[in-house]
Amino acid sequence: MPNSVGGSPQGQKTALAMSTIAFTVCFAVWTIFAIIGIQIRQDLNLSETQFGLLVGTPILTGSLIRVALGIWTDRYGGRVVFTATMLAAAVATFFLTYATTYPQMLIAALGVGIAGGSFAVGVAYVSRWYPPEKQGTALGIFGAGNVGSAVTKFLAPLVLVAFGWHAVAQVWAGALVVMAIIFWFTTKDDPVLVERRRTGEKPKSTWMELEPLKNVQVWRFSLYYFFVFGAFVALALWLPQYLINVYGVDIRAAGMIAAFFSVPASLFRAYGGHLSDVYGARRVMYWTFMVSVVATFVLAYPPTDYVVQGVKGPIAFHAEMGLIGFTVTVFILGFFMALGKAAVFKHIPVYYPKSVGSVGGLVGMIGGLGGFVLPIVFGLLLDLTGLWTSCFMLLFLIALGSLTWMHLAIRQMEKEAVGEKLAELPFFPEMKGMGEGVRKPVKENTTILTDWRPEDPAFWNEKGRAIARRNLWLSIPALLLSFAIWQVWSVVVAKLPLVGFNFTTDQLFWLAALPGLSGATLRIFYSFMVPVFGGRLWTTLTTWSLIIPALGIGYAVQNPDTPYVILLLLALLCGFGGGNFASSMSNISFFFPKAEKGNALALNAGLGNLGVSVVQFVVPLAITAGIFGGLGGDPAMVASATGEAPLWLQNAGFIFVPFIILAALGNWFGMNDIASAKASFAEQAVIFQRKHNWIMCWLYTGTFGSFIGYSAGFPLLTKTLFPDVNVLQFAFLGPLVGALSRSGTGWLSDKFGGGRVTFWAFVLMMIGVSGVLYFIGVKDQPNAFWGFFASFLLLFFATGVGNASTFQMIPAIMGKEMGRLMPQATAEERRLQAEKESAAITGFTSAIAAFGAFFIPKGYGTSIMLTGGPEAALWSFLIFYVTCLVITWAVYTRKGGLLYDLERGRMSPTAATA
Repeated sequence: MPNSVGGSPQGQKTALAMSTIAFTVCFAVWTIFAIIGIQIRQDLNLSETQFGLLVGTPILTGSLIRVALGIWTDRYGGRVVFTATMLAAAVATFFLTYATTYPQMLIAALGVGIAGGSFAVGVAYVSRWYPPEKQGTALGIFGAGNVGSAVTKFLAPLVLVAFGWHAVAQVWAGALVVMAIIFWFTTKDDPVLVERRRTGEKPKSTWMELEPLKNVQVWRFSLYYFFVFGAFVALALWLPQYLINVYGVDIRAAGMIAAFFSVPASLFRAYGGHLSDVYGARRVMYWTFMVSVVATFVLAYPPTDYVVQGVKGPIAFHAEMGLIGFTVTVFILGFFMALGKAAVFKHIPVYYPKSVGSVGGLVGMIGGLGGFVLPIVFGLLLDLTGLWTSCFMLLFLIALGSLTWMHLAIRQMEKEAVGEKLAELPFFPEMKGMGEGVRKPVKENTTILTDWRPEDPAFWNEKGRAIARRNLWLSIPALLLSFAIWQVWSVVVAKLPLVGFNFTTDQLFWLAALPGLSGATLRIFYSFMVPVFGGRLWTTLTTWSLIIPALGIGYAVQNPDTPYVILLLLALLCGFGGGNFASSMSNISFFFPKAEKGNALALNAGLGNLGVSVVQFVVPLAITAGIFGGLGGDPAMVASATGEAPLWLQNAGFIFVPFIILAALGNWFGMNDIASAKASFAEQAVIFQRKHNWIMCWLYTGTFGSFIGYSAGFPLLTKTLFPDVNVLQFAFLGPLVGALSRSGTGWLSDKFGGGRVTFWAFVLMMIGVSGVLYFIGVKDQPNAFWGFFASFLLLFFATGVGNASTFQMIPAIMGKEMGRLMPQATAEERRLQAEKESAAITGFTSAIAAFGAFFIPKGYGTSIMLTGGPEAALWSFLIFYVTCLVITWAVYTRKGGLLYDLERGRMSPTAATA
């Protein structure tokens, strides 16, 4: 039997409209204890656990009854079951006003919960009126009846304050009776029931209705709904008292603010259904879980007072989310929960057209049980920990676990099915085999490239180049922001003394150096993540992660009493930006053919490196203006040439937040994954057996390690050596020159060979560091600074050229090595293996080289502390460049070296691979 026999358009609209209104009224009654429960708790002097049980009891009834109501709807029709459900709930709600003790309240609450079971009735009833391609939107509109929770939060406080909680229960019971009457006289039996009566077909037995529930996939699916719906219901009940106790607002204000969560979590469910119809529920679920992880993490941070015993006495520091930030964050969380709820129920009538009631009832029951269990657990956690934010800590773990489990399941299936098999997977792959007649969304998922042949000229010119360039130009802004966050401390440390922080020179150098240490360490892991998670998801997640240090710095620098250990922690978190480079370069390397790989990687890295220059140019300007008004905090008054002037040092972090959000959204909606690029960590770990991996780590440390290390240490070194110079006016020029030379000279390596270009880059670097040493020796003479500065510009230029050329060498080396390592393999097999190993080596070498961001600034600090000047550190850098020059010549560019024939045109790259 089909799930719909084609109801008339007028019948469809009437059924959907009346069902949605009826469900809104039912949901308003179902969550009534969120408001009247606060007064009842005061009257009966309930504990937090007792209150959680009272609030959750209706949710328990409404959840458990859903399976039975869903089956009855399949058997007897939604019109009669929906009407009976509303009348039964009305009677229970009215008799609630006669309860005077806690046990009586619990018994009455069980009856009130009948209203929540109406969801299973409505899903089965509405879905029978619509064809499969429109069911997602229709059920999304019906599910928007969740807004009844907001109706209760808006209106119930007003009635409660004016007439008491008994009046609220009586009015809500009356609304149910009126709605039941209207629903009965305005709706008709659904088309499936009408057709069954016409043909005399008997409904399925209850056991047959329950048959699909033996599928383990249904239970997995239910667990997703446990978060998107169960957590929504739990928060809808919990937020009013949370707001009253945490922020001290009255019950009317608490209801209004809580509605900022309930309204988007309800109304936008209809939009979620539309998105699921058009783009597929899989994408919607990804976004739901990713944003939920971020939002619950932010909400979970408890108000904290740090007290550190300093030399001059206790140092206090307070961290807490304000009411405005809380309201905005729960609004965002509610919005994406709404999308997720619609995405979950998009699948039920498609996979189980004959058992919508029972399957929808089970999924709804599990979700509803979340609304029952979670408030009780919230109360228990509060009683045990004393932390109001403990509820969000629990939700963070659930969301993170759901996202990880869902993605790994999908990724594993994609890994096993490439090409045509991959295209045949359902748009929720872990539900493969759940039923027949799975319909694809209107817009198919084009984010996974199942056919990718960049070395095929026809494919590349017709299709490949446009896709590769789009991914490149979306990767560059994200990488630029990553470098900006990674190096923001290079600017902030120079201003900390001005706003009242009292640290030694060595402590300041530690702050400048630690992002380099953490960023380099993270690169080791990030190097292997793209083939495991996919470039699109990983780039999006790592871009989002930049918000954590950006906001942290913005809050921490506003208080000079912030402990040094907190600043050290934030400096380590800035390493998120440094780690991103490894995965970004690995990802882009998969998209381009060898002939264009050098230039593409140079553009990605070079323009990404501009983030260092951007942060050293933009931040000094941003901190002089109150860009964010009252939201940005008060400025510090600092001495200037014209007297005291305001300084908003917090803008050094805040200024990047909106751009991080835009870049992350662009990555998710615009980038692609390459199916053939999937590989486990074990498959990539073969690079540790390749000697050229370790050689290139040494050489790239000489180029990129120097670039990022000089970028991090140059402002503070210059301030130390030339205290009369306003270094921040010039600091950005060095990284700018290095970034532009990297992005603008990639073609040199493609044309003449990366090995030869790398050789001459090290020659220039040796000249540059020699010039720096000379001008430090005469630093007290006039114009010595300009010679010092020019020598550093030459160093930055040479490092940029070397950054591009060393990365161009890697695919050339591995392409040639595959002929020796895989002599029996086909040319295509060798090409794919070379691609995977080159990507892993590219990421890993960048990880090792990034330690330069730690060792160079720390080398300056140690040299100054031990010898009184930075010369010892610079001499060690010069000796290191000599070793890099010798290795490049001996292994790669001399006659007989690995790249000699290739770079002099005696062997084409294709021939080298084949």
